[in-house]
Amino acid sequence: MLRSFLCALRLLCTASVLFMVLFGCSRQALLPPLPTDAVILAFGDSLTFGTGAGEQQSYPEVLAALIGRKVVNAGVPGEVSKEGLGRLPSVLEKVRPDLLILCHGGNDLLRRQDQQLLRANLAQMVQMAQGQNIAVLLVAVPEPGLALEPPALYEELAKEFALPLEGTIITKILKKSELKSDQVHPNAAGYQRLAEALAKFLRQSGALP
Repeated sequence: MLRSFLCALRLLCTASVLFMVLFGCSRQALLPPLPTDAVILAFGDSLTFGTGAGEQQSYPEVLAALIGRKVVNAGVPGEVSKEGLGRLPSVLEKVRPDLLILCHGGNDLLRRQDQQLLRANLAQMVQMAQGQNIAVLLVAVPEPGLALEPPALYEELAKEFALPLEGTIITKILKKSELKSDQVHPNAAGYQRLAEALAKFLRQSGALP
């Protein structure tokens, strides 16, 4: 009797673990479907602007061609998150996007600025967009150094605001010399790879069919 009970308990525990693995680990914040006339705002610094590649080779330009949606490039080279926070309201008012792709913080990290301040600035940007019913896709930027991994603040923000997070693609690009124009910027091939990853992510999150 006791042996049967213990076997049943083990089976229950195993089933619980499998459920967590299959469903808990794959849980991902979803994005609303984007109609064909949707406008996407790509907001950030030089990684969004396309520094290191030609004018038509930035990731917003490539992404627009891949997904058949308008993508507005609102990248400003050298901008830190405090400046981005000050700039975002007027850009949102002008563009009125359906989706904000937020890829910011690289210059804060390069200049070793306070990461809690960066986190707070990004949080305010997210809140600003969500307050206007604009969906947000967060893209993590790695810290400079040998590890070249994003700081935890991007994961924390994604959890706090239930955001879909693309947390690996920029790290993967910057770890491959053939995809870089310099130590911190992709080249045309790198931006192509970034756009392809974001297009795939948008499909997986339900924004695109």
